[in-house]
Amino acid sequence: MTAQFRRRRSALYMPASNARALEKAKTLECDVVILDLEDAVAPEAKAEARAAAAAAVRGGGYGERELVIRVNRLDTPWGLADVEEATRAGPHAILLPKVESAAEVQQLDAAMAGRDGGAGPRIWCMIETPKGFLRLEEIAAASPRLACLVMGFADLVKDLRAIDTVDRAPLHFAMSRAVMVARAMGLDVLDGMYPNIRDEEGLVRQCRQAREFGFDGKTLIHPSQIGPANAAFSPSEAEVAQARRIVAAFEAAEQEGKGLAVLDGQMIEALHAVAARRVLAMAGDR
Repeated sequence: MTAQFRRRRSALYMPASNARALEKAKTLECDVVILDLEDAVAPEAKAEARAAAAAAVRGGGYGERELVIRVNRLDTPWGLADVEEATRAGPHAILLPKVESAAEVQQLDAAMAGRDGGAGPRIWCMIETPKGFLRLEEIAAASPRLACLVMGFADLVKDLRAIDTVDRAPLHFAMSRAVMVARAMGLDVLDGMYPNIRDEEGLVRQCRQAREFGFDGKTLIHPSQIGPANAAFSPSEAEVAQARRIVAAFEAAEQEGKGLAVLDGQMIEALHAVAARRVLAMAGDR
């Protein structure tokens, strides 16, 4: 895998207005910490939360966890100030909620430009509405900074007037479309959160379903959901063992000047080796 690869099995939302939560996040086993300035923060606490999120990023202590700041929409009274402060703080990414057009992504990109030295944070986009899903291709192609799509299925279910079921049958089209577009554009894609923090069985079912669809991980709202998500999106011992065999067989063939290998009677090409190396990276086997 390339140096840019990151495990994003578990992405935990943490309200940036809660100092204890920000400190606790340094000890949790999630792959991503999303410092939230939007839904989890009351209007009167927005400025304080913004400063706290920036201070948390600058202060460090989060180890290898990926730090993402979810800002308010740019058409709110807080959005542009959020982006300016977040960009200067230098998280790994800035997450823009309720994206419905490429223009919104480009506006965020422009707002970030000049404040990050030309590199700086990547862009993550939340897709939460019918318009967002229908315009997903143009959104995904809107900026070279874009790295990840994040699903907001709770809002989508409401907008569709659908019924929210654990098997998520009404969302299958949106789920498949999100993964298809993400893969076409070389992006990661995260499943939406599971709201019932006491229903581990339901969480596990949705995590497994999301992995079957091709999602890279799941957004979470409580630390108790981290373990089940990490387990569901991690390859099994059997998958890891087979991936090692595939990589070994392909590398042996390469040393002999061949572009193909044969393993258990099946042809192994470069694409199989790439997929196997990703399995090993997901398992933490670099």
